[in-house]
This record gives sequence, structure tokens and C-alpha cells, in this order.
Amino acid sequence: MSILRSVAGIGGVRGSAASLSRRESWARRLPLIPAFVYVFLVTQIPFAMTVYYSFFSWNLLQPGSFRFAGLDNYAALLTNESIRTAVWNTVLLTVSVIAISVILGLAVAMLLNSEVFGKGIMRTLMIAPFLIMPTAGALVWKDTLLNPLFGLLPYLLTPFGLSRIDWIGRAPMATVVAVEVWRWTPFMMLIILAGLQSQNPEVLEAARVDGANAFQAFRRITLPLVRPFIELGALLGSLFVVQTFDSIYMLTYGGPGEDTTNIPFLLYIVAFQGFSIGQASAIGVIAVIITIIVATFALRTLFSIFQVEARR
Repeated sequence: MSILRSVAGIGGVRGSAASLSRRESWARRLPLIPAFVYVFLVTQIPFAMTVYYSFFSWNLLQPGSFRFAGLDNYAALLTNESIRTAVWNTVLLTVSVIAISVILGLAVAMLLNSEVFGKGIMRTLMIAPFLIMPTAGALVWKDTLLNPLFGLLPYLLTPFGLSRIDWIGRAPMATVVAVEVWRWTPFMMLIILAGLQSQNPEVLEAARVDGANAFQAFRRITLPLVRPFIELGALLGSLFVVQTFDSIYMLTYGGPGEDTTNIPFLLYIVAFQGFSIGQASAIGVIAVIITIIVATFALRTLFSIFQVEARR
């Protein structure tokens, strides 16, 4: 009988402990509810409405055009030449910007991780482009640096016979890539620099004692260490570069022709110039799906980095 009472007492203690743990868990989550409600209202409801409108044919310039279209808007995306061009431009812009930014960011991070004079000032100057508003940065490039009449770059290239060249008109995609690389290289540099500073200097010293040169130490020790940080920077950067709109709008307005029209800019053209709400909603849904896929890979990479750091 006493044994049964002891077992019942232990069960009651465990039950009360579990109940207390649940109450503490909800007490910790309770302050997050307002933020969750806010995020749900400003993100999920508009997205649900976008998905809803994507199944309808609706042009604001044509009264009475609101009708159910099923998957016609999505089918039109597969046959529309402008869509294919926008997808290709988006891929080209994203891959080019991320690849160049990662390479330059790695080089600058290696420089700033070493003992170099003025490292603090250099780090501040390198971060500055990332802190400038994208629209303001694009205007500086367009009117101050690349203007064929009074721009700084044509002036510096005058001795080489390259003055008064309209760089934006002749190489629009390359210009947009250059501006975005200037903007995103500091971001890559910060992430890679964080990985480099977590490296144990004793490992590099041991490698040098064993006769490894600088390139071998970088290839065998440093690069494997910072590889997760490079992947994280590339994925996070891709998440934002895919959504590039400001630079294209201010520099080229999607032209000449459709040479720099990407998915976000095409969405703007269809929605705010063509007023085709159904087609614009379908484009928006596709853009969100692509963004979610990239974000999923970015989060997995971030969690893997946290797990590795936790095991150290």
C-alpha cells in the first residue's frame, strides 16, 4: 500500500512539474504574440490575397474585366517572351553579383584579418557602401561617376581616348552588376571576416612550422573553415539580389529594350503601367516561391553553422 502511495506521489510531482513547465513555456511565448499577429497581418494576409487574385483576369483599365481565369495567368507565364527574358536577366544578375561579391569580399576579409596599417579605417570605409540607400547609391553612380558629360569615370579615362562614353547605354547589365557588386561586397566581407576571426591562429602557425606556404594554408585550412560562411553570405545575398529593383529603376529603367528587366521590375511594369492585377499577382507568387526556396537553403546553412559552433 505504501508502495502505491509512493508511486502516486511521484506521478503527482511529475505531473505538477510538467504543468509548471508548460506554464513557463507559454509565459515566455506570450510577449511574442503581438509581433506574431503583426507579421501575420502585414505578410500572410496580403500574400493570400495575391494568390487569390492570381486566379482571376482583372485589368483596372477595363471595367467589368474581373472574372475567374483559373491557371491561365500561370500558363501565360510559360509562353510570354518577356517573362523568359526577365527570368534570364534575374539569374544572370544574381549569379554575377554574388560570384564577384564573394570573391572580392573574401579578398578584402583576408586583408582586414591580417595585421595591416589603418585596418580600422579601412573596415569603416568598406562598410559604407552597404549603409547607403540603394536609390541614392544608384544616383551617385549614374550622375556623378558615369555621366558621359561630367562624370568622374569619363574624365579619368580621357587620356586613354574613352571620354564621353555612355557606359549605361552601351553596357546596361554590366553597369547594374557593377553597382550591385559595389553595394554587396561589404556584406560578404563582414560575414567572411566573422568566419576568419573564429579561426584558431595556432593551427596556421603549426601549418607554417610544418612547411606549408600561404596558398597551401589557405586552401587546406582557411577555405574549409570559412566555406560555411561563404555559403551563408551567398545564399543571403541571393535572397536580396533576386529582389533588385532600385538600381535598375534609377539606372536603366529596364532597358535598353528589356536588357535589364528582371522579375521585380517586370512585376512593377505589369502592375503599375499595364494595371493587369491578375498577371502581376501570378508573377508575384512565382517570385515569392523562388525567394522561399533560397531562404530555406540559407536557414539550413545558418543552422549548420550554429551546430558546428555549439560543438566547439
